[in-house]
Amino acid sequence: CIMALGKIKADTLEHSTAGSLDTSYVVNGSAKAWNTVISMASTNSLNVSSVTDVSAGQSEDNFTNSFSAANYASSASAGGISNIQMFIATNWYDSAKYTTGLSRTGTYQNATAYVDADFFVSRFGDLA
Repeated sequence: CIMALGKIKADTLEHSTAGSLDTSYVVNGSAKAWNTVISMASTNSLNVSSVTDVSAGQSEDNFTNSFSAANYASSASAGGISNIQMFIATNWYDSAKYTTGLSRTGTYQNATAYVDADFFVSRFGDLA
């Protein structure tokens, strides 16, 4: 059996009862990378090739496919510890290191000390 590879081109997706949606919303509005980190190890991910445990409460995500620019958007949430805050670093943290292919995530408690916490992070932007 020989299978041919091809492209499906569509400007609109239409559901039989739920209406239609312009495909630009699907392309531009979908997360291009995300991962779930439990005990400082990635347990589930999309477009994340590896997670490096940098130090207590800090990890770096290496992307399988880089973003086209280092100013992509990120969103994250953490749980399991009271008074937990998060930061997500892209190029503003250290422009020489955090680029289109790498991002750092950190969790800290009471704005004073980094602590290991479980978290989910997603990133939105154009891939290279």
